[in-house]
Amino acid sequence: MFVNGVEVEDTFCEVFEVYISRVIVTAYNQCLAENAAREMCGFATSIIMCPAEAGIERILNAEETPDGRAGVSTLICHPSKKALKNQLIARIGQCVLTAPTANAFDGLKDAEERFDAGNKLRYFGDGYEREIIVNDRKCWAIPIMEGDFIVENDFGIHRGIAGGNIFIMGKNQPSALSAAIAAVDAVKMMDGVITPFPSGIVASGSKIGANKYTFLKATTNEKFAPTLRNIVDSKVPTEVEAIYEIVIDGLNEKLVSEAIRKCILAATKVPGVVKISAGNYGGKLGKHKIYLKDLIKS
Repeated sequence: MFVNGVEVEDTFCEVFEVYISRVIVTAYNQCLAENAAREMCGFATSIIMCPAEAGIERILNAEETPDGRAGVSTLICHPSKKALKNQLIARIGQCVLTAPTANAFDGLKDAEERFDAGNKLRYFGDGYEREIIVNDRKCWAIPIMEGDFIVENDFGIHRGIAGGNIFIMGKNQPSALSAAIAAVDAVKMMDGVITPFPSGIVASGSKIGANKYTFLKATTNEKFAPTLRNIVDSKVPTEVEAIYEIVIDGLNEKLVSEAIRKCILAATKVPGVVKISAGNYGGKLGKHKIYLKDLIKS
């Protein structure tokens, strides 16, 4: 298969199920809202070692936020529902409550399951907290040194998927990187998906387990490492010198599939891109498969 003259391998990415919550962070201005949101989404690239996967979904204008201020929509993901609940409390409590002028609201009002993270965080008020209504939402006003921190009483929990991905293979590092940036930009304002790695790009794609250091649960994906092309059973084409992976988490498979499609279309327009592939691990990562050929046909 070819898209914009670039080969797209007939393969699939392997995705796994997660629980997801959407947290809307608002603040006095856009800069403060983004800073608080980024802090809340910190150390959340991969569940391999991070306590969650999280990222900025998109920027919100004042008309889209519960309190009419600048805002940012974020997604927080975890395979364990209990762990996700703990992450909501920890990340909102330590990163949003502490941020100047920031508030936190739920972004999944239609979710069937809810968790009262705000109700638990209110105890920081030491008895001085009070219940308030913000745009028909039950919230808590927690008195802090700058004034009041506002947090919604409960947050929705939704079943989603994580681990959607593509590999972008370039003739050199600049071409591969430019294509990766273009791919991330193509989904930056898309509802329902995030690219949780730094700048949305993975430089060190991994495999499940290890060949030598068997005490590790993930190690370098040597078959896609260009500097090992002449040492291992390599899958790196001769003319490729750099590969970047884009990982996508989302509210459902349809959204993740559409995001992958947009990434492929954007990446293949960049000069120097040789091939697009994807990561799969024999069912060790997840039971769901997204075939690249189906995305190109759609």
